[in-house]
Amino acid sequence: MQDPVCLPSRDWTRDFESGKLVLLRERGPRVAHQTVKAGHEQLIDRLNRFPQGAPPADVLYAILRMLFSEREAGLVALLPIRPFTAKRAARVWKMSTSAATAILEELAGRAILLDIETDKGKRVFVLPPPMAGFFEFSLMRVRGDLDQKVLSELFYQYLNVEEDFIRALFTEGQTQLGRVFVQETVLPIDSGIQVLDYERAGEVVRSASHRGVGICYCRHKMEHKDRACNAPRQICMTFNNTAASLINHGFARELDVAEGLDLLAEAQEGNLVQFGENVQRGPNFICNCCGCCCEAMIAARRFGVLNPIHTSNYLPEIDAEKCNGCGKCVNVCPVEAMTLASANDPHRPKKKRAKLDESLCLGCGVCVRNCDRDGIRLTARPERVITPVDSTRRAVMMAIERGKLQNLIFDNHALASHRAMAAILGVILKAPPVKQTLARRQLKSIYVDKLVTSRQ
Repeated sequence: MQDPVCLPSRDWTRDFESGKLVLLRERGPRVAHQTVKAGHEQLIDRLNRFPQGAPPADVLYAILRMLFSEREAGLVALLPIRPFTAKRAARVWKMSTSAATAILEELAGRAILLDIETDKGKRVFVLPPPMAGFFEFSLMRVRGDLDQKVLSELFYQYLNVEEDFIRALFTEGQTQLGRVFVQETVLPIDSGIQVLDYERAGEVVRSASHRGVGICYCRHKMEHKDRACNAPRQICMTFNNTAASLINHGFARELDVAEGLDLLAEAQEGNLVQFGENVQRGPNFICNCCGCCCEAMIAARRFGVLNPIHTSNYLPEIDAEKCNGCGKCVNVCPVEAMTLASANDPHRPKKKRAKLDESLCLGCGVCVRNCDRDGIRLTARPERVITPVDSTRRAVMMAIERGKLQNLIFDNHALASHRAMAAILGVILKAPPVKQTLARRQLKSIYVDKLVTSRQ
Protein backbone atom coordinates (compact mmCIF):
# COMPACT_ATOMS: atom_id res chain seq x y z
CA MET A 1 0.00 0.00 0.00
CA GLN A 2 1.35 3.40 -1.00
CA ASP A 3 1.88 6.17 1.47
CA PRO A 4 -0.92 8.77 1.39
CA VAL A 5 -0.37 11.94 -0.65
CA CYS A 6 0.38 14.98 1.51
CA LEU A 7 -1.15 18.35 0.71
CA PRO A 8 -0.45 21.81 2.17
CA SER A 9 -3.05 23.27 4.49
CA ARG A 10 -3.84 26.86 5.48
CA ASP A 11 -5.58 28.59 8.32
CA TRP A 12 -7.71 31.65 7.51
CA THR A 13 -9.46 34.18 9.72
CA ARG A 14 -11.49 37.34 9.14
CA ASP A 15 -10.13 40.71 10.25
CA PHE A 16 -12.72 42.27 12.55
CA GLU A 17 -12.35 45.83 11.30
CA SER A 18 -11.81 45.32 7.58
CA GLY A 19 -13.89 42.19 7.10
CA LYS A 20 -11.16 40.78 4.85
CA LEU A 21 -9.88 37.22 5.02
CA VAL A 22 -6.37 37.02 6.42
CA LEU A 23 -3.92 34.14 6.10
CA LEU A 24 -2.78 33.27 9.62
CA ARG A 25 -0.15 30.67 8.94
CA GLU A 26 0.91 27.73 6.88
CA ARG A 27 0.38 24.42 8.70
CA GLY A 28 2.24 21.25 8.16
CA PRO A 29 1.20 18.62 5.63
CA ARG A 30 -2.08 16.81 5.98
CA VAL A 31 -3.15 13.49 4.55
CA ALA A 32 -5.16 13.77 1.35
CA HIS A 33 -7.61 10.95 2.13
CA GLN A 34 -8.36 12.57 5.48
CA THR A 35 -8.99 16.00 3.98
CA VAL A 36 -12.11 17.53 2.54
CA LYS A 37 -11.57 21.00 1.14
CA ALA A 38 -13.96 23.73 2.20
CA GLY A 39 -16.58 24.63 -0.40
CA HIS A 40 -15.10 27.97 -1.38
CA GLU A 41 -11.64 26.48 -1.81
CA GLN A 42 -13.12 23.76 -4.02
CA LEU A 43 -14.89 26.45 -6.04
CA ILE A 44 -11.65 28.31 -6.67
CA ASP A 45 -10.14 25.08 -7.98
CA ARG A 46 -13.19 24.71 -10.24
CA LEU A 47 -12.96 28.29 -11.54
CA ASN A 48 -9.35 27.74 -12.47
CA ARG A 49 -10.32 24.96 -14.83
CA PHE A 50 -11.64 27.69 -17.13
CA PRO A 51 -9.19 28.91 -19.78
CA GLN A 52 -9.30 32.27 -17.97
CA GLY A 53 -8.89 31.51 -14.30
CA ALA A 54 -9.17 33.31 -10.95
CA PRO A 55 -5.87 33.28 -9.05
CA PRO A 56 -6.41 32.46 -5.35
CA ALA A 57 -6.21 35.41 -2.97
CA ASP A 58 -7.62 36.41 0.39
CA VAL A 59 -9.95 38.89 -1.27
CA LEU A 60 -11.23 36.28 -3.75
CA TYR A 61 -12.34 34.10 -0.84
CA ALA A 62 -14.16 37.11 0.59
CA ILE A 63 -15.91 37.76 -2.77
CA LEU A 64 -17.03 34.17 -3.12
CA ARG A 65 -18.28 34.10 0.48
CA MET A 66 -20.56 37.01 -0.36
CA LEU A 67 -21.91 35.36 -3.51
CA PHE A 68 -22.05 31.69 -2.43
CA SER A 69 -22.86 29.89 0.78
CA GLU A 70 -20.35 27.21 1.78
CA ARG A 71 -22.75 24.50 0.60
CA GLU A 72 -23.52 26.26 -2.71
CA ALA A 73 -19.81 26.72 -3.39
CA GLY A 74 -19.12 23.05 -2.78
CA LEU A 75 -21.97 21.98 -5.05
CA VAL A 76 -21.05 24.38 -7.87
CA ALA A 77 -17.46 23.18 -7.66
CA LEU A 78 -18.65 19.75 -8.83
CA LEU A 79 -20.38 21.01 -11.98
CA PRO A 80 -18.85 20.47 -15.43
CA ILE A 81 -17.49 23.28 -17.60
CA ARG A 82 -19.90 22.71 -20.47
CA PRO A 83 -23.69 23.23 -20.20
CA PHE A 84 -25.52 20.56 -18.24
CA THR A 85 -29.07 19.51 -17.43
CA ALA A 86 -30.69 19.37 -13.99
CA LYS A 87 -30.66 15.58 -14.36
CA ARG A 88 -26.90 15.63 -14.85
CA ALA A 89 -26.43 17.88 -11.80
CA ALA A 90 -28.63 15.54 -9.73
CA ARG A 91 -26.38 12.58 -10.62
CA VAL A 92 -23.25 14.57 -9.73
CA TRP A 93 -24.75 15.82 -6.47
CA LYS A 94 -26.35 12.44 -5.63
CA MET A 95 -29.82 13.87 -5.02
CA SER A 96 -33.21 13.85 -6.72
CA THR A 97 -33.74 15.80 -9.92
CA SER A 98 -36.38 17.95 -8.24
CA ALA A 99 -33.99 18.88 -5.41
CA ALA A 100 -31.20 19.67 -7.88
CA THR A 101 -33.56 21.76 -10.01
CA ALA A 102 -34.54 23.85 -6.99
CA ILE A 103 -30.88 24.61 -6.23
CA LEU A 104 -30.08 25.39 -9.86
CA GLU A 105 -33.05 27.73 -10.17
CA GLU A 106 -32.03 29.54 -6.98
CA LEU A 107 -28.52 30.09 -8.36
CA ALA A 108 -29.86 31.18 -11.77
CA GLY A 109 -32.18 33.61 -9.99
CA ARG A 110 -29.07 35.32 -8.56
CA ALA A 111 -27.23 35.20 -11.94
CA ILE A 112 -24.62 32.81 -10.53
CA LEU A 113 -25.64 30.31 -13.21
CA LEU A 114 -27.21 30.98 -16.59
CA ASP A 115 -30.20 28.88 -17.62
CA ILE A 116 -30.52 28.40 -21.35
CA GLU A 117 -33.10 26.87 -23.64
CA THR A 118 -31.42 24.97 -26.48
CA ASP A 119 -32.63 24.83 -30.07
CA LYS A 120 -34.31 21.53 -29.23
CA GLY A 121 -36.23 23.05 -26.34
CA LYS A 122 -34.07 21.45 -23.64
CA ARG A 123 -33.29 23.53 -20.55
CA VAL A 124 -29.63 23.52 -19.60
CA PHE A 125 -27.53 25.41 -17.07
CA VAL A 126 -23.98 26.71 -17.26
CA LEU A 127 -21.58 28.31 -14.82
CA PRO A 128 -20.07 31.40 -16.50
CA PRO A 129 -16.49 32.37 -15.65
CA PRO A 130 -15.93 35.18 -13.15
CA MET A 131 -15.34 37.62 -16.05
CA ALA A 132 -17.06 38.21 -18.29
CA GLY A 133 -19.53 36.43 -16.06
CA PHE A 134 -20.95 36.32 -12.57
CA PHE A 135 -18.68 39.09 -11.22
CA GLU A 136 -20.32 41.56 -13.62
CA PHE A 137 -23.81 40.11 -13.24
CA SER A 138 -23.72 40.77 -9.49
CA LEU A 139 -23.63 44.54 -10.15
CA MET A 140 -25.79 44.71 -13.29
CA ARG A 141 -28.77 45.85 -11.23
CA VAL A 142 -29.32 47.49 -7.86
CA ARG A 143 -30.21 44.73 -5.40
CA GLY A 144 -30.90 44.44 -1.70
CA ASP A 145 -30.01 40.80 -1.12
CA LEU A 146 -26.30 41.58 -0.76
CA ASP A 147 -24.19 44.58 0.24
CA GLN A 148 -23.07 45.92 -3.15
CA LYS A 149 -20.87 48.58 -1.59
CA VAL A 150 -18.82 45.98 0.29
CA LEU A 151 -18.77 43.75 -2.79
CA SER A 152 -17.57 46.69 -4.91
CA GLU A 153 -14.76 47.34 -2.43
CA LEU A 154 -13.68 43.71 -2.73
CA PHE A 155 -13.86 43.78 -6.53
CA TYR A 156 -11.81 46.96 -6.58
CA GLN A 157 -9.13 45.37 -4.41
CA TYR A 158 -9.01 42.17 -6.48
CA LEU A 159 -9.11 43.81 -9.91
CA ASN A 160 -7.71 47.32 -9.52
CA VAL A 161 -5.19 47.06 -6.70
CA GLU A 162 -3.93 43.49 -6.88
CA GLU A 163 -2.66 42.51 -10.31
CA ASP A 164 -2.74 38.72 -10.43
CA PHE A 165 -6.31 38.32 -11.67
CA ILE A 166 -6.38 41.15 -14.19
CA ARG A 167 -2.97 40.15 -15.56
CA ALA A 168 -4.06 36.51 -15.94
CA LEU A 169 -7.34 37.54 -17.56
CA PHE A 170 -5.93 39.94 -20.12
CA THR A 171 -2.30 39.05 -20.82
CA GLU A 172 -1.87 35.28 -20.71
CA GLY A 173 -1.75 33.79 -24.19
CA GLN A 174 -2.36 35.41 -27.55
CA THR A 175 -6.11 34.78 -27.81
CA GLN A 176 -7.94 37.24 -25.59
CA LEU A 177 -11.42 37.37 -24.14
CA GLY A 178 -12.56 40.58 -25.80
CA ARG A 179 -12.10 42.80 -28.83
CA VAL A 180 -12.79 46.35 -29.85
CA PHE A 181 -15.44 47.34 -32.38
CA VAL A 182 -14.63 50.25 -34.64
CA GLN A 183 -17.08 53.16 -34.68
CA GLU A 184 -18.55 52.61 -38.12
CA THR A 185 -19.69 56.20 -38.56
CA VAL A 186 -16.11 57.48 -38.69
CA LEU A 187 -14.89 55.05 -41.34
CA PRO A 188 -14.23 56.83 -44.64
CA ILE A 189 -16.91 55.79 -47.13
CA ASP A 190 -14.83 56.13 -50.28
CA SER A 191 -11.61 54.56 -48.97
CA GLY A 192 -12.24 51.05 -50.24
CA ILE A 193 -11.87 49.67 -46.72
CA GLN A 194 -13.87 46.48 -46.34
CA VAL A 195 -15.77 46.21 -43.06
CA LEU A 196 -17.01 42.69 -42.37
CA ASP A 197 -20.33 42.07 -40.64
CA TYR A 198 -18.76 40.69 -37.47
CA GLU A 199 -16.78 43.95 -37.12
CA ARG A 200 -19.99 46.00 -36.93
CA ALA A 201 -21.53 46.44 -33.49
CA GLY A 202 -24.77 47.36 -35.23
CA GLU A 203 -24.87 43.99 -36.96
CA VAL A 204 -24.43 42.22 -33.58
CA VAL A 205 -27.51 44.07 -32.32
CA ARG A 206 -29.54 43.30 -35.44
CA SER A 207 -28.69 39.59 -35.65
CA ALA A 208 -29.02 38.66 -31.95
CA SER A 209 -31.84 36.34 -30.90
CA HIS A 210 -32.23 38.29 -27.62
CA ARG A 211 -30.96 41.72 -26.52
CA GLY A 212 -30.67 43.05 -22.99
CA VAL A 213 -29.21 46.10 -21.26
CA GLY A 214 -28.08 46.44 -17.67
CA ILE A 215 -26.02 48.67 -15.43
CA CYS A 216 -22.37 48.96 -16.37
CA TYR A 217 -20.60 46.81 -13.79
CA CYS A 218 -17.42 48.90 -13.89
CA ARG A 219 -19.07 52.29 -13.33
CA HIS A 220 -21.43 50.81 -10.71
CA LYS A 221 -18.40 49.48 -8.83
CA MET A 222 -16.60 52.83 -9.07
CA GLU A 223 -19.74 54.64 -7.95
CA HIS A 224 -19.49 52.82 -4.61
CA LYS A 225 -15.86 54.00 -4.45
CA ASP A 226 -16.90 57.61 -5.25
CA ARG A 227 -14.74 57.44 -8.39
CA ALA A 228 -17.33 57.00 -11.13
CA CYS A 229 -17.38 59.28 -14.17
CA ASN A 230 -20.49 60.80 -15.75
CA ALA A 231 -20.81 58.27 -18.56
CA PRO A 232 -24.21 56.53 -18.84
CA ARG A 233 -24.72 53.54 -16.53
CA GLN A 234 -27.62 51.75 -18.24
CA ILE A 235 -25.74 51.05 -21.44
CA CYS A 236 -23.89 47.71 -21.38
CA MET A 237 -25.57 45.09 -23.54
CA THR A 238 -25.86 41.32 -23.55
CA PHE A 239 -27.11 39.12 -26.38
CA ASN A 240 -28.51 35.74 -27.31
CA ASN A 241 -28.83 33.06 -24.58
CA THR A 242 -26.95 35.12 -22.00
CA ALA A 243 -29.37 38.01 -22.50
CA ALA A 244 -32.39 35.69 -22.34
CA SER A 245 -31.31 34.32 -18.93
CA LEU A 246 -30.45 37.73 -17.46
CA ILE A 247 -33.72 39.24 -18.72
CA ASN A 248 -35.72 36.34 -17.30
CA HIS A 249 -34.25 36.91 -13.83
CA GLY A 250 -34.39 40.68 -13.83
CA PHE A 251 -30.70 41.43 -14.28
CA ALA A 252 -31.18 43.02 -17.70
CA ARG A 253 -33.99 44.84 -19.50
CA GLU A 254 -35.10 43.55 -22.88
CA LEU A 255 -34.33 45.70 -25.92
CA ASP A 256 -35.63 45.79 -29.45
CA VAL A 257 -33.28 46.43 -32.36
CA ALA A 258 -34.06 50.14 -32.61
CA GLU A 259 -33.28 50.84 -28.94
CA GLY A 260 -30.12 48.74 -29.14
CA LEU A 261 -28.88 50.83 -32.06
CA ASP A 262 -29.81 54.01 -30.19
CA LEU A 263 -27.68 52.88 -27.25
CA LEU A 264 -24.73 52.28 -29.58
CA ALA A 265 -25.14 55.80 -30.95
CA GLU A 266 -25.38 57.24 -27.41
CA ALA A 267 -22.19 55.42 -26.46
CA GLN A 268 -20.37 56.74 -29.51
CA GLU A 269 -21.50 60.29 -28.82
CA GLY A 270 -20.18 59.88 -25.29
CA ASN A 271 -16.76 58.76 -26.58
CA LEU A 272 -17.16 55.28 -25.14
CA VAL A 273 -15.32 52.31 -26.61
CA GLN A 274 -17.40 49.36 -27.76
CA PHE A 275 -15.70 46.30 -26.32
CA GLY A 276 -17.28 42.92 -27.07
CA GLU A 277 -16.72 39.19 -26.90
CA ASN A 278 -13.84 38.10 -29.13
CA VAL A 279 -15.79 35.91 -31.56
CA GLN A 280 -17.21 36.35 -35.05
CA ARG A 281 -20.47 34.46 -34.48
CA GLY A 282 -22.96 35.20 -31.73
CA PRO A 283 -21.04 37.40 -29.28
CA ASN A 284 -22.75 37.47 -25.90
CA PHE A 285 -21.86 40.99 -24.82
CA ILE A 286 -20.86 44.47 -25.90
CA CYS A 287 -19.75 46.77 -23.12
CA ASN A 288 -19.56 50.51 -23.72
CA CYS A 289 -16.36 51.37 -21.93
CA CYS A 290 -14.90 54.56 -20.55
CA GLY A 291 -11.17 54.94 -20.05
CA CYS A 292 -11.37 55.72 -16.33
CA CYS A 293 -13.66 53.03 -14.87
CA CYS A 294 -13.76 50.02 -17.17
CA GLU A 295 -11.54 47.04 -16.52
CA ALA A 296 -10.70 46.38 -20.17
CA MET A 297 -9.50 49.94 -20.78
CA ILE A 298 -7.56 49.99 -17.50
CA ALA A 299 -5.89 46.73 -18.53
CA ALA A 300 -5.13 48.18 -21.96
CA ARG A 301 -3.28 51.07 -20.31
CA ARG A 302 -1.60 48.96 -17.65
CA PHE A 303 -0.46 46.15 -19.95
CA GLY A 304 -0.59 47.87 -23.33
CA VAL A 305 2.60 46.36 -24.74
CA LEU A 306 1.28 42.88 -23.89
CA ASN A 307 -1.77 43.32 -26.17
CA PRO A 308 -4.37 42.64 -23.47
CA ILE A 309 -7.36 43.01 -25.79
CA HIS A 310 -7.80 42.47 -29.50
CA THR A 311 -7.87 45.67 -31.48
CA SER A 312 -10.03 46.53 -34.45
CA ASN A 313 -8.56 46.17 -37.93
CA TYR A 314 -8.03 49.92 -38.26
CA LEU A 315 -5.54 52.59 -37.26
CA PRO A 316 -5.83 56.38 -37.14
CA GLU A 317 -3.71 58.29 -39.63
CA ILE A 318 -2.85 61.88 -38.69
CA ASP A 319 -2.77 64.56 -41.41
CA ALA A 320 0.20 66.70 -40.38
CA GLU A 321 -1.00 69.63 -42.50
CA LYS A 322 -4.42 69.77 -40.84
CA CYS A 323 -3.41 69.01 -37.25
CA ASN A 324 -3.13 72.19 -35.17
CA GLY A 325 -2.11 70.48 -31.93
CA CYS A 326 -5.36 71.27 -30.10
CA GLY A 327 -5.09 68.06 -28.08
CA LYS A 328 -8.74 66.99 -28.37
CA CYS A 329 -7.73 63.54 -29.62
CA VAL A 330 -5.29 63.22 -26.72
CA ASN A 331 -7.97 64.08 -24.16
CA VAL A 332 -10.47 61.47 -25.43
CA CYS A 333 -8.14 58.55 -26.13
CA PRO A 334 -9.10 55.89 -23.57
CA VAL A 335 -5.71 54.18 -23.54
CA GLU A 336 -3.37 57.17 -23.90
CA ALA A 337 -2.18 56.11 -27.34
CA MET A 338 -2.33 59.74 -28.54
CA THR A 339 0.12 62.34 -27.30
CA LEU A 340 1.27 65.80 -28.37
CA ALA A 341 4.77 66.13 -29.71
CA SER A 342 6.79 68.90 -31.28
CA ALA A 343 5.73 69.70 -34.85
CA ASN A 344 9.42 70.43 -35.65
CA ASP A 345 8.42 73.76 -37.20
CA PRO A 346 11.47 76.08 -37.14
CA HIS A 347 9.21 79.14 -37.51
CA ARG A 348 6.91 78.06 -34.66
CA PRO A 349 9.08 76.17 -32.16
CA LYS A 350 6.22 75.75 -29.65
CA LYS A 351 3.82 74.22 -32.19
CA LYS A 352 2.57 70.73 -31.34
CA ARG A 353 1.09 67.91 -33.39
CA ALA A 354 -0.73 64.75 -32.44
CA LYS A 355 1.41 61.64 -32.34
CA LEU A 356 0.10 58.05 -32.31
CA ASP A 357 1.67 55.07 -30.55
CA GLU A 358 0.42 52.28 -32.82
CA SER A 359 1.46 49.60 -30.33
CA LEU A 360 -1.13 50.92 -27.85
CA CYS A 361 -3.91 51.99 -30.22
CA LEU A 362 -7.22 50.08 -30.07
CA GLY A 363 -8.48 51.32 -33.42
CA CYS A 364 -11.78 52.39 -31.86
CA GLY A 365 -12.12 55.65 -33.84
CA VAL A 366 -12.93 57.90 -30.86
CA CYS A 367 -10.12 60.28 -31.83
CA VAL A 368 -11.45 60.58 -35.38
CA ARG A 369 -14.89 61.60 -34.12
CA ASN A 370 -13.41 64.38 -31.97
CA CYS A 371 -11.16 66.01 -34.56
CA ASP A 372 -13.10 69.00 -35.93
CA ARG A 373 -10.46 69.72 -38.59
CA ASP A 374 -10.76 66.33 -40.32
CA GLY A 375 -7.13 65.84 -39.42
CA ILE A 376 -7.44 62.14 -38.55
CA ARG A 377 -8.78 59.32 -40.71
CA LEU A 378 -8.94 55.57 -40.23
CA THR A 379 -6.90 53.25 -42.42
CA ALA A 380 -6.64 49.48 -42.52
CA ARG A 381 -3.96 47.86 -40.37
CA PRO A 382 -1.15 46.26 -42.38
CA GLU A 383 -2.17 42.83 -41.09
CA ARG A 384 -5.72 41.79 -40.23
CA VAL A 385 -6.43 40.87 -36.64
CA ILE A 386 -7.54 37.26 -36.31
CA THR A 387 -10.91 36.84 -34.57
CA PRO A 388 -11.98 33.31 -33.51
CA VAL A 389 -15.05 32.11 -35.39
CA ASP A 390 -17.04 31.14 -32.31
CA SER A 391 -16.80 30.59 -28.56
CA THR A 392 -15.71 26.95 -28.95
CA ARG A 393 -12.73 27.87 -31.06
CA ARG A 394 -11.81 30.75 -28.78
CA ALA A 395 -12.06 28.55 -25.67
CA VAL A 396 -9.91 25.81 -27.19
CA MET A 397 -7.23 28.27 -28.33
CA MET A 398 -7.20 30.01 -24.94
CA ALA A 399 -6.97 26.63 -23.22
CA ILE A 400 -4.04 25.54 -25.42
CA GLU A 401 -2.15 28.79 -24.79
CA ARG A 402 -2.78 28.68 -21.03
CA GLY A 403 -2.00 25.00 -20.57
CA LYS A 404 -5.59 24.00 -19.73
CA LEU A 405 -6.65 21.99 -22.76
CA GLN A 406 -6.96 18.81 -20.72
CA ASN A 407 -9.64 20.52 -18.60
CA LEU A 408 -11.88 21.02 -21.62
CA ILE A 409 -11.57 17.40 -22.62
CA PHE A 410 -11.58 15.44 -19.40
CA ASP A 411 -13.78 17.74 -17.32
CA ASN A 412 -16.39 17.79 -20.07
CA HIS A 413 -16.12 14.08 -20.79
CA ALA A 414 -15.43 15.00 -24.37
CA LEU A 415 -13.81 11.63 -24.94
CA ALA A 416 -17.21 10.05 -24.40
CA SER A 417 -18.90 12.44 -26.84
CA HIS A 418 -18.00 12.15 -30.52
CA ARG A 419 -19.47 15.58 -31.21
CA ALA A 420 -17.58 17.34 -28.40
CA MET A 421 -14.29 15.63 -29.19
CA ALA A 422 -14.70 16.34 -32.91
CA ALA A 423 -15.21 20.04 -32.19
CA ILE A 424 -12.06 20.24 -30.06
CA LEU A 425 -9.96 18.20 -32.51
CA GLY A 426 -11.27 20.33 -35.38
CA VAL A 427 -9.89 23.46 -33.73
CA ILE A 428 -6.55 21.79 -32.97
CA LEU A 429 -6.14 20.58 -36.56
CA LYS A 430 -6.78 24.10 -37.90
CA ALA A 431 -4.43 25.74 -35.41
CA PRO A 432 -0.93 26.97 -36.34
CA PRO A 433 1.87 24.39 -35.91
CA VAL A 434 3.09 26.01 -32.68
CA LYS A 435 -0.38 25.67 -31.11
CA GLN A 436 -0.66 22.09 -32.32
CA THR A 437 2.62 21.27 -30.60
CA LEU A 438 1.38 22.82 -27.34
CA ALA A 439 -1.85 20.82 -27.58
CA ARG A 440 0.00 17.55 -28.18
CA ARG A 441 2.27 18.14 -25.17
CA GLN A 442 -0.67 18.84 -22.89
CA LEU A 443 -2.78 15.88 -23.98
CA LYS A 444 0.07 13.36 -24.25
CA SER A 445 -2.18 11.38 -26.56
CA ILE A 446 -0.82 8.93 -29.10
CA TYR A 447 -4.08 9.27 -31.05
CA VAL A 448 -3.84 13.07 -31.22
CA ASP A 449 -0.14 12.86 -32.14
CA LYS A 450 -0.86 10.58 -35.06
CA LEU A 451 -3.88 12.63 -36.17
CA VAL A 452 -1.92 15.89 -36.18
CA THR A 453 1.21 14.48 -37.83
CA SER A 454 -0.86 12.84 -40.55
CA ARG A 455 -2.23 16.26 -41.49
CA GLN A 456 1.18 17.93 -41.63
